[in-house]
Amino acid sequence: MKSDGRKSFDADEIRADFPILSTILHASPGKSGVPLAYLDNAATTQRPRQVIQAIVDTYEKHYANVHRGFTG
Repeated sequence: MKSDGRKSFDADEIRADFPILSTILHASPGKSGVPLAYLDNAATTQRPRQVIQAIVDTYEKHYANVHRGFTG
């Protein structure tokens, strides 16, 4: 925590929220590899785990075609 009460930036904590950033590249027997570095661009962006889970939750529990099949 900083002296003004703000939390310090923890890159590892932020990386943990993005599943793709746990990818290790160029690993082989006897060689540990390097973590994936992702640089954002205008074409796409990565989503944190919380957003991915919210999308899954929506698809699994909240979408329905109410009355669409009812012809009564």
